[in-house]
Amino acid sequence: MKGAETIFGLHAVRSMLERHPERVRAVRLAEHRDDSRVRAIEELARRHQRPVERIDGQALKQLVGDVVHQGVAADITPLPPWSEDELLAALQSAAAPLLLALDGVQDPHNLGACLRTADACGALALIVPKDRAAQLTPAVRKVAAGAAETTPVVSVTNLVRTLKLLKEAGLWVVGADAAADKPADQVELKGPVVLVLGAEGAGLRHLTRQNCDFLVRLPQLGAVESLNVSVAAGMLLYEAARQRGRWQREE
Repeated sequence: MKGAETIFGLHAVRSMLERHPERVRAVRLAEHRDDSRVRAIEELARRHQRPVERIDGQALKQLVGDVVHQGVAADITPLPPWSEDELLAALQSAAAPLLLALDGVQDPHNLGACLRTADACGALALIVPKDRAAQLTPAVRKVAAGAAETTPVVSVTNLVRTLKLLKEAGLWVVGADAAADKPADQVELKGPVVLVLGAEGAGLRHLTRQNCDFLVRLPQLGAVESLNVSVAAGMLLYEAARQRGRWQREE
C-alpha cells in the first residue's frame, strides 16, 4: 500500500486502533486466530470503520517477514518526525515530560530498541541529531515493533542547542556516564527530564556532557566495562518510570 507502513503484533495494532484509529488503513488477521484478543481487535477496527481482512498464515508472513506477528498486522499512515518547534510546543501541555535523547547512536537496531523502550515507559519523544546518527528508517520501524508509530522521533540540527532549549523550558538534563559519581536511583527523575545517552563505544560527546545538569551511572557487577546503549537506555527509562510510580498505576 503506497505511503503506508506495516506494524504487527497484538499490542502494537490494538494501541494504534485505540490511540490513532484514523491512521489505520487496514487490519489483517490470520485465518486461524479466533481467540478473544484477536476478536477484540477485529471489533475495535470495525467500530472505527477500518477495513478488516482475514488472510492465511503464509500471506501474513510474506507481508511482515519472519517475525512473531501473533496473527495480527495493520497497514498504517506513518507518524512523521517532529520538528524541534513541535517538540517545544508539545511540552506546554505535558505534565512532567520524560524525553530520551541519543547522542550520535548509529546502529539502526539500537535506535529501534531505544524507541520501543521509550514507548513502553511513556516517554513523550525521542531526540536524535540529524548528522552522524541513525534516523527513522523502515529498518528502525521494524525493530521498534510499532513504537515508531506512537512515540515521535525528533531529528535536530544541533543536539546541544536543543538541550539548552529544553533547559529553558524547565527540563533537567540527565546524562548517562559509566564514570559518574551518582547511581541513577540516587538522582530524582520524577520531574520534567531528558535522559541523554551517548554513542556506541564513544559515550557522550564533551559538549553534550558539559550541558548535562547531572551525570548518572548504572549499577554493574560484572567485568564488562560498558552496556549496549539500548540496554542502558532501557535501564534508565525504567528507573525514571519506577520513580514516577507508573507501574503501580497500571496494576
